[in-house]
Amino acid sequence: MIEVCVDSVESAVAAERGGAGRVELSSALLEGGVTPSAGLIELARGRTSIGLHVMVRPRGGDFCYTQEEFETMKRDIVAAQKLGADGVALGILQPDGSVDTARTRQLVQLARHLDVTFHRAFDMASDFFRALEDICSTGANRILTSGGERTALRGADRIAHVVREARGRVVIMAGGGIDGGNAASIMEQTGVREVHAGLRSSVLSPMLHRNPEISMGRSAGDEYERFQVLEESVRKLHRAVAPARI
Repeated sequence: MIEVCVDSVESAVAAERGGAGRVELSSALLEGGVTPSAGLIELARGRTSIGLHVMVRPRGGDFCYTQEEFETMKRDIVAAQKLGADGVALGILQPDGSVDTARTRQLVQLARHLDVTFHRAFDMASDFFRALEDICSTGANRILTSGGERTALRGADRIAHVVREARGRVVIMAGGGIDGGNAASIMEQTGVREVHAGLRSSVLSPMLHRNPEISMGRSAGDEYERFQVLEESVRKLHRAVAPARI
């Protein structure tokens, strides 16, 4: 299974055409991804037929949420389900870096008709293998991890260890810097059968008139650069992992 992280309808369509089996739909990927709008979810669902998982993350930053943010997450899960999502990606930690099992379990139960991925908040946990057991106890279906490293390639040994410790109780999906050049090696080293990839390419803005002195949140002038998933990038990844799919 190839899952591609996307933040637009165009990228979702490109991912499907390139051979992805699922997309994780987010907004604000420069913040690591937050919950996308209802309009984006609805349109992406209408334009694609592959699996659609929605990021449920109320803000960027850490994964320790207030009660108001937790209530927001619950409402976003309900909305995503109504809009046709097949799953959600979420993660909540306690201040000490342990998994917030009580609130995670509540979200999993609320999303009982959806597939639930505990995202890379797992990589920020204080104890990997305690976190694994805690997530398994919540009923989540999947854990996304880079092995606690910046990339899945660097964290391959720990991902392999997590796969062994999981013993099939939860799917382990590798993510973090995965592309057509390293995916097959990561799958071979870790034993994972699912990979999560960004595959974003820089796309120039169509704007002819520009004011490089003003910033709307990024560095001055960076508003004229955006990122998009290209079909060929996904196709290259699809070809790379094809032998492992046999």
